[in-house]
Amino acid sequence: MTSRVDHNLYPELRRFGATDISACFNCGVCTAICPLSVDGASFPRRVARYAQLGQREKLLASPELWSCYGCAECTESCPTQADPAAFMAAARRYAVASYDRTHLAYLLATSRLFTVLFVGALVGLLAAFMYSVHRPVDGSTLAFFEFIPSDFVHNLGVVVMAVMGVAALVGLFEMVRRVLRGPAKAGSKMTVRRAADAAFYAVATESLAQTRFRSDCADATEPRAWYLQRWFIHFATMWGFLGLLGATMLDYGLELLGVKATGTPVPIWYPVRLLGTLAGAALIYGTTVLMVRRLRKSDRSSAHSTTSDWTFLSLLWVAGVTGFVLELALYLPQAPTWGYSMFLVHVAVAMALVLLVPFGKFAHVFYRPVALLAIRLRG
Repeated sequence: MTSRVDHNLYPELRRFGATDISACFNCGVCTAICPLSVDGASFPRRVARYAQLGQREKLLASPELWSCYGCAECTESCPTQADPAAFMAAARRYAVASYDRTHLAYLLATSRLFTVLFVGALVGLLAAFMYSVHRPVDGSTLAFFEFIPSDFVHNLGVVVMAVMGVAALVGLFEMVRRVLRGPAKAGSKMTVRRAADAAFYAVATESLAQTRFRSDCADATEPRAWYLQRWFIHFATMWGFLGLLGATMLDYGLELLGVKATGTPVPIWYPVRLLGTLAGAALIYGTTVLMVRRLRKSDRSSAHSTTSDWTFLSLLWVAGVTGFVLELALYLPQAPTWGYSMFLVHVAVAMALVLLVPFGKFAHVFYRPVALLAIRLRG
């Protein structure tokens, strides 16, 4: 694979949060200390070298970019304080922006003012759009789906998911196109069994179960209780979000089947509600710990926080907290009038979060499994 020298690559990466990677003199300490590096590999040194040499195409075609879990062992051991962990995070943000054809990811990652205004406007417009079809309610009980018709919320959700899906597919196509142009291991033979094994590893073993994150990238140098370990915080945040998404889809499915009426409260032991409650608690716990650590800068892996990081975490946290507040409001003796405003905020934030998935930090939910699959197939 040939690559032209891009003299603007390194300055561009600085805009995405990369520190002074020019201090790196390719000594190999980061590769030696990295728990994910294997014999004969040059990860993460090779990716940093691409940036230094202005090899933009090779950088964007490297699936290794997405295998880093941000343990920051390399940064801790770097003799020149080049901070390779911060560079890897910035390079991933740069890759997301490069795969995106709308230029939105670039603006969200590099402009704090644009991010605040855009996200605020998006949430406000979604809430106003839903409010424009609201219906009067008697006020004796909270009837969210009489206030905003359930069909309208459902159809709007379908449109949001469709837009997000198209944007994600476009980004994935661009990523795969670049990765396929990268070098493959000599003598590697593709078989159905090998492809299935690689897919299971990328999706189940690494992306969902986070096996290497829990073992190789554990907080060995910073011993903590299991519930404060980095892998568990990430695990709780990820599965909290996926659990809430699954509970929402299951609840709607039960309504379509006539098992329960739309928007009616159910006991805590009701399976779908129990799933949503546990997932919501996990999400709030994970995002709260992550935000506290970023504020205190107590975790070396999050010492350099960007607007993109805060936007993603804030939306997740608000979505989780407002969901619990709404659940509490349903069981209060008297229906609070603020419940409907909270409902608009909750749904608008949740939909904005889904819309922004392909353009920000959460995009790794798509790119990481594909990158890990490519790494596994290449041997």
